[in-house]
Amino acid sequence: MDYMEHGHVHKHTLFDELMCHFPYAVFSVAFCLIVLSFVGFFTLGNTDPQIVKKGAKMLFHSFHFMHIVFAATGVIITFFRYSDNLIKGIIVGVLTASFFCTLSDSILPYLGMLALGVNLKLHLCFLSEIRNVVPFLVIGIINGLVMSKHRKEWQSTYSVFSHFFHIFISSLASSFYLLAQGFTDWYKHIGFVFIFLIIAIVIPCTMSDVVVPMMFARAGKKDEKH
Repeated sequence: MDYMEHGHVHKHTLFDELMCHFPYAVFSVAFCLIVLSFVGFFTLGNTDPQIVKKGAKMLFHSFHFMHIVFAATGVIITFFRYSDNLIKGIIVGVLTASFFCTLSDSILPYLGMLALGVNLKLHLCFLSEIRNVVPFLVIGIINGLVMSKHRKEWQSTYSVFSHFFHIFISSLASSFYLLAQGFTDWYKHIGFVFIFLIIAIVIPCTMSDVVVPMMFARAGKKDEKH
């Protein structure tokens, strides 16, 4: 399960991929908390929590939809490194991006707040706002198909660019989800939020970007051999 990347052999074990994504997660979440701190600073004078929640809801949806584009693109690129099955690749791209974006941006933040004893509302865009989700998902799939045809030229640039911004955007989506649901005093638990976001972001993004598409692509090749 080795291939040449950045001039050396890179092993595709789950642990290796988690360690590869971990530094991106740390810096991305750190930058995310900086952004969140500025948002909190500029809304300190606003005593109406509904206005803050409304703004956070808008930002959550914007970053969540952007996250879908990055996730779908990453799934497709990884899948077509190991398989040329177009139909299967599209199906894997749609299902993988849909599941892991929902997991990291909504479900895991919701569960994390439950662990703190904070009751939030579980909001799933793939159920309530599918009309807005579909365009970003479709464009992400198409973008991945286009980039997969030129991966030799764009591989190194995309690898560095996508990992950081994929995790950064996912971090912002998860954070603004918390604000949108009323967790406006997050800074009182900033240590927990920092560690939790790293865990909640790096695992789904690693599974989505590398592990799941590679697994299904390789399984397809094994089936073809038999």
